[in-house]
Amino acid sequence: MDRFEAMSLVLAVAEAGSLSAAARRQKTPLATVSRKVSELEAHLQTKLFNRSSRALVPTDAGRSYIAAAKRILADVAEAERAASGEYTTPRGDLSVSAPVALGRLYLQPVLAEFLATFPEVDVQLSLQDRAANLLEEHVDVALRIGALTHGTFADSSLIAVRIGEIRRVMCASPAYLKSRGTPKSPEDLSRHDCISYPPLQSPSSWRFSRDKAEYVVPVRSRLVVSNLESACDAARAGIGITEAFSYHVAEAMKSGELTPLLQDFQPSPQPVGFVYSPNRFMPVKLRAFLDFMIPRLRARLGDVPKRAVPRARAGSSPLE
Repeated sequence: MDRFEAMSLVLAVAEAGSLSAAARRQKTPLATVSRKVSELEAHLQTKLFNRSSRALVPTDAGRSYIAAAKRILADVAEAERAASGEYTTPRGDLSVSAPVALGRLYLQPVLAEFLATFPEVDVQLSLQDRAANLLEEHVDVALRIGALTHGTFADSSLIAVRIGEIRRVMCASPAYLKSRGTPKSPEDLSRHDCISYPPLQSPSSWRFSRDKAEYVVPVRSRLVVSNLESACDAARAGIGITEAFSYHVAEAMKSGELTPLLQDFQPSPQPVGFVYSPNRFMPVKLRAFLDFMIPRLRARLGDVPKRAVPRARAGSSPLE
C-alpha cells in the first residue's frame, strides 16, 4: 500500500465530503478511491468514516488520522520545497481564524498589505467569536484573545506568540455625561441609563474589580444589544453608558466621541496573540505571514490606549 497516496485520498474524501466528489477532485475512478479507503481501514483495523446515503462523516479515529495525515503531507511538501530550492518563495492557501471585530478592525487592514506583498499566497479568513479547533478545522493560524501560555487551551500543544493586550472600557458620549453627570463609582450607575451586551455584562447587574476583589452593582439597561458594535454606536448616540473592549472604542476615544469612565474598577487586561500547530517544517507561507503580521499588529494594538483617554483638547490630558 502506498501510504502517502492513501493519506491524500482520505484527506480528499474528508474535505470533499463524499467518495464521488473526492474522485472527481483527484481525477481518479470512484471504484479506486472506494477500494483504497477500504484497504486503509482494513490495514488500520478501524473505521475512518461513517457512511450514509448522503455523506461520509469522519469517526473519532478518522478525525485524528486526518489531522495527522494533513501534518505529515504538509511536512513532506515543505521538505520537497526546501530540497528543490523553492523554500524561500511563499505560496499556496493559508487558513486564518480571528474574532469578528478584532479581525475586521485590526487584522484585515494589515492582511490587505500582506496579500499585496505576497501575490502567490491566497488567504481563507474566517471571522468568528469562538476558538476554532486548528487541527479539526484545518486552520493554519488563529488570532486569539485570552491566556496564551502553554497548557491553557484544550489544544494546549499549540505554539502561542503574544502580540499585545486588550482591556475592557466603560464609556459614554460627552453629551450624555453633560446632561446626566459623570459617575465616580460603580454604585453611581444606579442613577444612569445603561447599554448592555449580555455576553459581557448582565442587563440587570454589572461586575467590577478593585484591589483584586470583585463585586456586583445593579443597573438599569435602557438598551440590550446583540453585539458590541451596536453598543458602541448607541453610546456615541448618547443613549447611555456601555462597556466594550478597547479595540472597539479606540478610534472613538481618540476623536473624543466617547469618554472613558471608572477605569480604576476594570479587570486586568487580556493578552492577544497568534496560535499555530507545531511542525518540524514550518510552511514558508505561515512563516511569511507571522513575520509580516506580528510587528504590524503589535504596533496597531500598541496604539490602543492602555488607559483610554480622549484626544487632547484645551485643558485636558494628552493621549497615553
